[in-house]
Amino acid sequence: MSKRKQLSRRDLIKAAGIGALATTFAGCQSVANPGVGYRRPYSRKPWVAPRVSMDNVIREIVGHRPYRPSGFVVKGEQFDDKLVVHNYGHGGGGISLSWGSSALAVRETLGITPGKVAVIGGGVMGLTSARLLQDAGWEVTIYTRDMARHTTSSVAGGEWGPYSVHDPAVSTPEFKSQIQFAARIAHHAFTTLGGPDYGVHWTELYNLSETPPEDGGEFEHLYPFRVDLQPDEHPFPVPYVRHELTMMVEPATFLRRLIEDFQQSGGKFVIRNFANKEEILALPEPVMFNCTGLGAATLFDDTELTPAKGQLVYLPPDPDVDYLTIGGGNSNLYMFSRTDAVLLGGTFKLGDYSRNTEPEETERIVTEHQRIFSGF
Repeated sequence: MSKRKQLSRRDLIKAAGIGALATTFAGCQSVANPGVGYRRPYSRKPWVAPRVSMDNVIREIVGHRPYRPSGFVVKGEQFDDKLVVHNYGHGGGGISLSWGSSALAVRETLGITPGKVAVIGGGVMGLTSARLLQDAGWEVTIYTRDMARHTTSSVAGGEWGPYSVHDPAVSTPEFKSQIQFAARIAHHAFTTLGGPDYGVHWTELYNLSETPPEDGGEFEHLYPFRVDLQPDEHPFPVPYVRHELTMMVEPATFLRRLIEDFQQSGGKFVIRNFANKEEILALPEPVMFNCTGLGAATLFDDTELTPAKGQLVYLPPDPDVDYLTIGGGNSNLYMFSRTDAVLLGGTFKLGDYSRNTEPEETERIVTEHQRIFSGF
């Protein structure tokens, strides 16, 4: 396996420049006697450990992130009398960047009189592109092999953050500027959708590390609070813990609401699988949006696209566990508490197209998280 394929989630997050986010949160008080119990610095509530055990596993699932080292593709391409606008390749940041990247894609149609448009792909990029096109006056049909609940978008953690989207050593300055712009738009859009209707809410995040966290980061202005906890201020088995506030976007709720909004605005779905771009270009619509994710590797000959396999472990939901964790182990671990499940991850296996869950990965994810919460 190449060095690139061995990149952990933490390595990729660090490389993306988002290891340290937001502005300093003042007023944090340390706990005088941690043996009595720890209280979190933002909420002043005690930590409650998730019930992590193999007996508590209710589901295991695999998803494939569409990763491109140089970053996602947003551009218009002319094929005779057809305009194809590409919007794909977002790695692990698809939901996070959805509104922003789709806004960039829709901008490619400026100067064109709105008419009929085809969106290829029914995941989060297809749905947000379609909604923005509708707002701009277009009549939209989504052509998709699968409805959203069967796409990669539904197999996502949902914590807001453009993680593992590109390799800074490969991506250009122009792309780095582009992802900044997309992140700002997307972040603003999600802050306006807070509440149960779209499954978006603010929550606490704890980044766990064996090494000191780095200051700075390209997205730090998009996170409202940050404080570094001292060893006697938390129960985690690591020396460094950074507390932040972040948004959780619950994929099932968010995607379902996007579908409802799309259909209520007159949008139509056509279930269809395309074998090549010639079949796409044969559609009657003069403008098309390519939101096919990994499918673009075959449909539009993108040889840079590669899957990043992720395996997720679901535990029953626990409303007392109202925070998230990232890190704390020897691999790219995370625990996301959502209304539908407590989600444990994960893996980031580049170039792995296999769809099978791996029992040894499930056991590793569960065992490492048991260790993380053993001190509670």
